[in-house]
Amino acid sequence: MLKRLLLWICVGLAGCSSVDVQQYRQEKPTLELRRFFTGHLEAWGMFQKRSGEVTKRFVVKIHGYPRGDQMILEENFTYSDGTRQQRIWTLTPDGEGRWRGRAADVVGEALGEVAGNTLHWKYVLSLPVDGKVYQVDFDDWMYLMDDSTMINRSSMSKFGVEAGQVTLFFRKQPEAPTPVAAPDAQEIEQ
Repeated sequence: MLKRLLLWICVGLAGCSSVDVQQYRQEKPTLELRRFFTGHLEAWGMFQKRSGEVTKRFVVKIHGYPRGDQMILEENFTYSDGTRQQRIWTLTPDGEGRWRGRAADVVGEALGEVAGNTLHWKYVLSLPVDGKVYQVDFDDWMYLMDDSTMINRSSMSKFGVEAGQVTLFFRKQPEAPTPVAAPDAQEIEQ
């Protein structure tokens, strides 16, 4: 009985091993966080329980801009039940391909690494659910599909047990054209 239990524990731990983001280093297009997140983006997503049931859908309007060597992401969420939420990320480069992130509802810092077309983030989020706040581990994988599209898949867990998944699709919005000034009266007369 003990041998079987140890075997199941070993199999379970082997299943928990994570993919190394560096395996994506040759994938194209190359993800440059500053370039992708600068400007306006929209994102659409959903939360699924571990059973697969979709319990929430949401839309996110994002405005990203550089501030010194940092990148600021202002995220404004609108959920399917009508509730709204804002999260402001401050992303700081931390060496070759590495980033650190802070937001008011992130416990400590998010740690991320970019390789090829992929960003892998890990962080703990304070998540309000039914009047209580839970600290939930997020394991985020973001994949750049083309210059304007990114797919994000996140696994949420508590005490090592998966609580659910978030799937999110990002799309860069075209920049508004710069308005052309109307000619003044003198230019018209000439």
